[in-house]
Amino acid sequence: MSYYVGIDLHSDNNYIGVIDKKDSRILGKKLPNDLDVILKALEPFQKKILGIVVESTYNWYWLVDGLQEAKYKVHLANPAEMQQYSGMKYTDDKWDSFWLAHLLRLDILPEGYIYPKEIRPIRDLLRKRTMLVRHRTAHILSLQNMMNRNTGRKLKVNDAKKLSEEEISKQLSDEHLIMAVQSDKAVIDFFNEQIDRIEKVVLKEVKIRYPYKELVTVPGIGEILGITIMLETGDINRFPTVSDYSSYCRCVSSKKISNGKKKGEGNKKNGNKYLAWAYVEAANFMRRYSEPARSWHQRKASKTNQIVAIKALSNKIAKACYFIIKDQKPFDPKKLFQ
Repeated sequence: MSYYVGIDLHSDNNYIGVIDKKDSRILGKKLPNDLDVILKALEPFQKKILGIVVESTYNWYWLVDGLQEAKYKVHLANPAEMQQYSGMKYTDDKWDSFWLAHLLRLDILPEGYIYPKEIRPIRDLLRKRTMLVRHRTAHILSLQNMMNRNTGRKLKVNDAKKLSEEEISKQLSDEHLIMAVQSDKAVIDFFNEQIDRIEKVVLKEVKIRYPYKELVTVPGIGEILGITIMLETGDINRFPTVSDYSSYCRCVSSKKISNGKKKGEGNKKNGNKYLAWAYVEAANFMRRYSEPARSWHQRKASKTNQIVAIKALSNKIAKACYFIIKDQKPFDPKKLFQ
């Protein structure tokens, strides 16, 4: 007899469901999040387990790694894609474990990518950098707005980063405003320090490798952004088409096509939010430093708005990067903006 296992993982416990080839429920048990306890529960079935499904929750690393090290064949379920099969769940099921095992048995389980364990820490460090950059941006905008409201002076981003406490005191007369702006500047300085620290470590330990080396020929993609795209993308061959890749990068907006269906539906939560951010960053840099990109963006913005135009440019860049990676050829602006 062969078995299929589903594990419904939560923050401090999990529920294991074991079924056989006839979909009969063999075991259902709530367990603590302790790898040894889980392995002990699976031990009677070990030699006949065809696969174990773990849902891609925020805390799956330890469990998937532990099961793989114990020589089990592990599948990481994609929760967003699984919703299409929600009608196959039993309404009285408190846990999803049997449903996960059932989808695996039927060979219709939507799977997520199990990123290599040895590379995850440096990728997650870059994700921390992304978070810090976004927080820094919020404080830069806050500082710019306060200075603009109270002085009429519009500060550029680099000027806001370089603003000293003395300059703030000279330009503002009210002590409360001075304190508010200096508070933003102190936080910006702290974030700059942490971002620089992370970048030094990453650049020392990671180099852009084949087949991603030509990414840095794209205006707006430097070494750090190139490494971010490389680590978040993983194996480019897991994306059969450019549309699959741009969708994974959340660059495709929902659009109605025939028969009431939508293209790109659910991309706000599906795909990779870090790649979405990376390509928007690349688009913002490209429109500053590339005349063809700036002209294209301005034309698009005149017909829509700035946000839509940036997203559209990020989509073009993501698609260009797909072929740059696949074909190992440098960036060609004529192809992108023809």
